[in-house]
Parts: sequence; C-alpha cells; structure tokens
Amino acid sequence: MRTAHRSCPICDAVCGLRIDLHDDGRVAGVRGDADDPFSRGYVCPKGASLGRIDEDPDRLRAPLIRTGDQWRTATWDEAFRAVEEGLTGVVERHGRQAVAAYFGNPTFHTMGGIFYRGPLSQSLGTTNLYSAGTIDQMPKHVSCGLMFGNAMAISVPDLDRTDHLLVIGANPAESHGSLCAAPDFPGRLKAIRARGGRIVVVDPRRTRTADLADEHVFVRPGTDALLLFALVHTLLAEDLATVRVETEGLAELRAHAAPFTPEAVAGPTGVPAATIVRLARDLAAAPTAAVYTRMGTSTADFGTLTQYLVDVLNTLTGNLDRPGGVMFTRPATLEVPWGPRPFTSGRWHSRVRGLPETLGELPVATLADEIETPGEGQVRALVCVAGNLALSAPNGPRLARALDELDFMVCVDPYLNETTRHANVILPPPRMLQMPHYDLLLLTVTVRNYTRFSPPVLPLEPGQLSEAEIMARLCLIAAGQGADADPSLVDEMVLGELLGAGVQIPGSPFEGMEVADARALLDGDSGPELMLDAMLRLGPYGLSLADLRDHPHGIDLGPLQPRLPEVLSTESGLVRLAPAELDGEIARLRERLAAPAPAMLLIGRRQLRSNNSWLHNVAPLMGGSNRCTLHIHPDDVTRLGLGTHARVTSATGDLVVAVEPNDRIMPGVVSLPHGWGHAGSAQRTAARHPGVNANALTDDSVIDAPSGNAVFNGASVVVAPAPAPPEEAVAPQRALLPVVTA
Repeated sequence: MRTAHRSCPICDAVCGLRIDLHDDGRVAGVRGDADDPFSRGYVCPKGASLGRIDEDPDRLRAPLIRTGDQWRTATWDEAFRAVEEGLTGVVERHGRQAVAAYFGNPTFHTMGGIFYRGPLSQSLGTTNLYSAGTIDQMPKHVSCGLMFGNAMAISVPDLDRTDHLLVIGANPAESHGSLCAAPDFPGRLKAIRARGGRIVVVDPRRTRTADLADEHVFVRPGTDALLLFALVHTLLAEDLATVRVETEGLAELRAHAAPFTPEAVAGPTGVPAATIVRLARDLAAAPTAAVYTRMGTSTADFGTLTQYLVDVLNTLTGNLDRPGGVMFTRPATLEVPWGPRPFTSGRWHSRVRGLPETLGELPVATLADEIETPGEGQVRALVCVAGNLALSAPNGPRLARALDELDFMVCVDPYLNETTRHANVILPPPRMLQMPHYDLLLLTVTVRNYTRFSPPVLPLEPGQLSEAEIMARLCLIAAGQGADADPSLVDEMVLGELLGAGVQIPGSPFEGMEVADARALLDGDSGPELMLDAMLRLGPYGLSLADLRDHPHGIDLGPLQPRLPEVLSTESGLVRLAPAELDGEIARLRERLAAPAPAMLLIGRRQLRSNNSWLHNVAPLMGGSNRCTLHIHPDDVTRLGLGTHARVTSATGDLVVAVEPNDRIMPGVVSLPHGWGHAGSAQRTAARHPGVNANALTDDSVIDAPSGNAVFNGASVVVAPAPAPPEEAVAPQRALLPVVTA
C-alpha cells in the first residue's frame, strides 16, 4: 500500500483527497485529506468514488477510428494521420471557417484542457468556436464585464465571515458551489447559523441548501430579475442603500428600478410584496451580507440581467469588496485577462442567426444552425474536446442529428458516448490519476486564498499519450504542420509568449531578462508543469512549482482581502451601476410585468451523486436520489390525473418520464435533472439507468441576448398522463456496434 495526495478533479469544490493504492496501482480507498488547510478532510460521495470513476472498465484505452458503422482500435500515429486527412480535407475544400471547435466543461478542470484550448483555437483559424461557457456561466462573465470592465472579476461570498447570506437559484449543498469554490459548503452554511448569522434561500424547489437555511422562499422560474429589481427598488425608495465604493449611474439605476415595486412583481414572481420588502430590509440591516446566485438564474431568461442585479445589490448594501460581503480572490498564479479590457463583445457574429461573439466564442445554441444551413462558411468539421453535446446542448437531439451531417469529426474524450459515437476519430486522454492537476480557473474563485498542485499519481503506460501531447498534436495538425510534428513546439510557443510578457512586467522575477534565460529557470516534468511554474513565479505570492511540490496538502494564502481597484477595468475607473448595454433587457423585463404566466414551467435539478452526464457509469453513485424522474407537486399530479409516467411536451420536443410526486417543488413547476438519456449507451452501467434527455425539451432558438447563453430553466411545457414506455422501444445507438481490434 502507498498513499497519494491530490485535489479532487470532479467538481468546483477543489477538495483535497488521500488516495490509498495497492502495489499494482489499483485504488484501495479514497478519503478526505485532513491536512488540507482548505477542505480539512471533507469529501463527498463523488470524491470518495474517484477510484471507481478512474478505473471504469468502459473507459477507452486506445484511439478509435470509425469506418461506416464499424469502430476499430488504432495506433496513435494512425489516429492522428486520420485526423490530419479529415481536417485538412475540409479546409482545402471549404476553407478554415468550415471548421468548428467545442470545449466542454471538463476542459476547465484539467491542465491539458485549459493550457491548450487557446492554442488549438488559434491554430484552427476559425471564428466558429464554442464552449460550455454558453451552456453555463456566460451571463456572469458578461455582467461582470459590463459592471467592472473585467469579465473575470467574479466576486464570491465571504462565507466564513458573513452575517447574512441570500442564495437565489443555487443549491451548493449538492453542487458544492459553482463559480464559488468552497469545500464543505454545507458545513460552512451551518457555521453561519452557529455564529448567529442568517441564511435565506429563494428557489422554486425546497432544496438541501434550503434545509440548511433559516428561511426558504418559493419563486416562479424565470422571474428572478423581477424579484431582484424589487429588492433594489426597496433599498432606494426607503433610503437603505449604503454604497462604499466609487460608482456611476446611481440616478439611472433609480429610474430603471422605479416600475419594479414589490407590489408590481408579487404576482409574476409568486413572492408576496411584504416578503420582498422584508428581504430587502434584512439585507440592509445585516452587519455584513452577501447575495449569491448560480445555475438556476444563469441558465434562465434574463440571465445576464439577474447576475448584474446580484452585484448591484451587493454594491448598494455596502458589501462589495468587503470582508463578510462578496470579495475577489487573489490567486497564486498570474492573472491572465480573458477577453479584451475594458470588456466588449460582438467583434464578430454567427453566420446564420447573426449572434454576437462573447469572450471569443459564439453561442452553442446556434451550432446546429451552422452545421445544417448550406452556404459559404457552413460548418463541415468539428473538433470536440470533452463535451457531450447531444445531452448538454439545448435541443440536443437536433444537434446530435446535425453531427451526422459533418464531413469529419474528432473527439478528445475517454468514452464512446452519445456525442462521440458521431465522430470519425476518438482520442482518449489518460486516466485522471495519470495526469498532473492544478485548478487554474477554480482557484480564482475560492472563498479563501489557497493553492495546491497534484503531480500524477500513476505513470503513463507504455505507448500512452498525455493529454498535453494529444492537444499539442491537434494544434500542429490544425496549423498545417502535420501529424508527425514535434508536440514540444507548442509548449515552447506558449512558454515563449508567457515569458515574453513576463520579462516586461515591472517587479516580476524575470524583469529585464532574456526569454531564453527565464526559460532556463523553469521547473517541470511536462509542458503544462513548466507553464504552471512560470505563472506561479509571475503571481503575487512569489511561489514556484517546487514550493507547491513541497506542500502536497496545499498552501493557505490567507483570507480574502479588498482588491476592487486591482480588478476594476472600466474606462471611467468606476463601478457601472447602470450599463447602457442592458437598457434593452430592462425594457423587455418591464413588459414581463404584464405577461401572463405559463401553466407549467420546467427547471433542472442538481444531484449530489451526479455531475453533468459523465458520472452515470459509476455503480456506487447510482440509485437513491440520483435518479432521472419528474419532480412535480402532488396537487399538480391530482389536477393533471397523472399515474406512474407523464408526457412532457415543449416547443421543441416531448418525452415520457417516470413521475415522482414531491411537495418540495412549487406548484406549477416540474423538474428534470440534466445529463441523462443513455438508452443504448456503450457505457454499461449508464445504459441500465438511461433516464431521458431533458434537453430534448429546451429550445435552442431562445437565448439570453446579452450573453448568448442557452435558456434551460423556465421553459413552458405541457404535462399529460402517459403509459410507461416499453423497454423494447428504446432503439440501440451506433455506440453499441462492434469494436474491431486493429
């Protein structure tokens, strides 16, 4: 037996783990790392199952190539030659704009994913770039860009010092936080109340987070912006605002908020006016307070407006950039701007629907349009890295059908799944325990300044490629240098650009040096480790990769400190309380005040033992509450005459799903978890628990206009009785076709 230490790579909580391994490398057990100064031994069911996830027998060990309807294993050289032939052929026939790339959520959780997605995008030379950002978090980036001039200036609630926490449309007790890294989020919530603080949760469901709160308030899906504007209205109308930072636009904000009185929004939101007034007064009266929101509001109509109003509330209550309020993390690495500063968008537009670019990418909701619509620039090839678009994208079934129309598709993915089955080539990365790990992005949103590096626990097997080499070779193929080019060329290019900037940064350890001399100082066993070492040395704490190796349990860098002037990048140097770019959305929201409410609304659902679509093949995580059922209030079950199953119909599709009556959901609302729909999957455990694809019901023609984000929550649906579907009606997918060994 030996014990290894590493950060959990599964969700956003960055928990430290202790992994016990047999001599042959098999995982004997996983526990929380009690010596980690941030997570302090906490572990959730997903982290505890890391060994089973990593050793999944259905995980691909070698590249696959598809010919017709037959898969066969291939050597790496053969697979990359097939990629070169496929991509080069499309570029030669149709130009670079005919190639698109999609980067899925896991690319934010691996060093290979985050360090090489930029170079790969540049090498492809196309503006048809997409990511999970417009499925998840883009409204937050846009709202921060508009208010602070910096799309990465994301404030997090100072959980360990706040006196009052208002949570809207988030369930961190099960999600473990999102854009807010906080190991043991439930424990931190309990600590707030233990020290005399107060927690209020506003959500269409009484979630596990609500169970830990002092109060739960039901709100109708898609009306969060109305509720928040009413809170703003109350603060201003009753002279309760206490602004502690330099701002502009207060008069305009007051005018914008005027129509959204508590009485005016009570009907549409379902929240009584008296409750709204009390919530606002409680926020203003608390010694310190923080308002936090996430997926439930980010993936709904008015997503950007809602994220903006959250930060407006934190500003008006004097809690922006203040201990106990919301604060900006100071990460250990050099902070690299993501997108232009001051923030701008719309530098180019999508071909078919004319949707604007944001942070260098287009809305994934229009990818199917770009594939299906003939004409110059039609997408005919796709590079898909760690994404299961068939299940995660809006109107996923339509996009899955569109993928079959491509001339060529290559996927970097460990599974033959609902999306990769449409590919021509699949390039599997190593197991998680075979890769170095550093949470480059998640450590920018921790509720305490902290850093930790995890070296590989297990070595690569003979002939196996690292994720970095896979990505680097794709970069070189895309750049026209061929399948046999040396992947270290990409590493040195990235390091050259990074150090080229570093030698010019006043006060940096490389200031005034030649790039080659700075390069000689770096330490690391791979390209990503060398890049990380450079970014740590250029960071604010003067750390190096060697320092992190000497502290395998992580390093506590102290509580969050005020730093708004460092992250603020508006042209005026002030926080913008009324960005003109949101005037149109505010006008549209005013119209919402008089709009009739749909009879039934659909929302998603977080599950403690699940994470998007890729944990449904792990037997210990299946069962219990981790099931794909329709949560619906018992009164609605009776009213609609439902039995064991219901047919749910939307503007884009319909499906039949098992009914689970639940009085914890608001009447008039139904809930389906995302990431399911594994009927006929090659992943054997997932195929035994297939569920249904909730995104068959989401409309890809509807987006949050300022950000391009898909709208998953608050869709209008019709629910009717249905018989249970016969098992034999489930059609097998191409994934079940035989794999022939080369």
